[in-house]
Amino acid sequence: MHLPLCPSKREGIACVLLVVPSRRHPFLLRVALSPPVQTEITCISRFLFHFSPLPVSFALGLPTISTNLVIAVDPHIESCPQADLLQERYLSYLPHSGFHNQRIALENALTLSRILNRTLLVPPIRLGSKPLRYVNYDSLYSFVSLLGKENLTHCSRTAPDVPLPPECLDYFDHTLLSWEWLVNFKAVRDRQPIIFRWNLTDAWLYDCLNISSANTHFLKDSGRYQFRFVDDDSPLPNAKFSENLKVDTLVSIAEPLLQIGTLFGSSRLHLSVPENRHIRSQVRESMVLTNPYLLRAAELVAMALGDSYLGVHVRLGDGQFRADGPTKARSVWWSFVRDELGIPVADAVAFEHSVGESIANVSSFPDPSILQELGISNSSLRCRRGYHTASHLAPLNIPLYVATDVKDPAAHPDLALFFHTFPCTFHLGDFLGRLDILDHFENLYDGLQLKPFLIPFLDAMIVGKANRAIGTPGSTFSTYVTDVLWPKYHGLEILERG
Repeated sequence: MHLPLCPSKREGIACVLLVVPSRRHPFLLRVALSPPVQTEITCISRFLFHFSPLPVSFALGLPTISTNLVIAVDPHIESCPQADLLQERYLSYLPHSGFHNQRIALENALTLSRILNRTLLVPPIRLGSKPLRYVNYDSLYSFVSLLGKENLTHCSRTAPDVPLPPECLDYFDHTLLSWEWLVNFKAVRDRQPIIFRWNLTDAWLYDCLNISSANTHFLKDSGRYQFRFVDDDSPLPNAKFSENLKVDTLVSIAEPLLQIGTLFGSSRLHLSVPENRHIRSQVRESMVLTNPYLLRAAELVAMALGDSYLGVHVRLGDGQFRADGPTKARSVWWSFVRDELGIPVADAVAFEHSVGESIANVSSFPDPSILQELGISNSSLRCRRGYHTASHLAPLNIPLYVATDVKDPAAHPDLALFFHTFPCTFHLGDFLGRLDILDHFENLYDGLQLKPFLIPFLDAMIVGKANRAIGTPGSTFSTYVTDVLWPKYHGLEILERG
């Protein structure tokens, strides 16, 4: 792929291209100069970086990042859409919960809007440790309308030794990003009209689209699973959803805006018409993490782990996953050891009973002859403990990468089984030297450093690149890793659910 570069006009000074997805805005770049001063170069020509599932070679070919370089992430904000994007019929919905619940809602919204031939108004991604929880429509609408950080930019400039103003107390808990920055939206744009909407207020609807409550059709939910959308007359059990709404009925709605509440849920759309199912498959295919800088960091870790490492995604950090941590982790461990690797049950039970025993013998990576038997290339990493010498336990010597949302995974009791069973168990903290690029992302929208918000994505991508991968039952994050990332990174079709 040929990419137009932004040349420096000063002879002898290299211009480092920062590929920041922006559909209409010019690139604002910072380059490292010698002697070390900073300048800014604006690329006047409009440049759209076409995201696609990129080959590893492209990700590794990205420019080397200097330690005095800041990558400014363009949030892609526009006050109103361009005139050529304006349509007569729109669909909007209310985002909530964590990233993957937002992703599922977006998939449903993209599918439904395309079936209904409406332009989708797409809200930004809200990332943070305190998700916007689901509540009934009216309450959620009020919360969503206050989602933005407009008029709060002074918060990020407050000196560390100065108390935060009251309005800034939760400013650093979350940030907003454009979906285009993380996933491939080019294919989506080619198939249907969408408008990225950062301002989620009624005033924006009126000022930009001339839409008021008088010409809006509302579908207000009073519970998380009130409405399910169907495209045929087949009788469906309502064990989860209380109402079924036919797509044909929605097509006949005359109001310019169809405003829906929550669209979260992989079974929210029950589609039987082949064309509609194909639309949903196309949408889901486009939800792969394809940011080239994250791909590069993930590939650097994957290369260090070797060609055939294993990956496990263990969610333990919040809600029911924290409360049921020991049970969840044990379930994942058993599935991996017994079902994926075929370790005899008697040996698995012995490992489980011997957790906590100290083994002082720490070796470098296993004997090359064992690795050759398993078809594994050598790794540059040092294992935590002595490897297994019994031939039937040799699969346990394969490097294991543990992605998780707990601090200090190696010391966490719920993960002890993994570190005890697999001598070469690693987590993201073992690769800090390969993650320097994350230190340079700054969101232009609110001035926040993005590294804390991007770590979960990188963790997931590394598991997605593993030779085998398994996740935590009941976790939408783990499901995304095993059903979407892993198949796409290995050239396979994604696993459809719902």
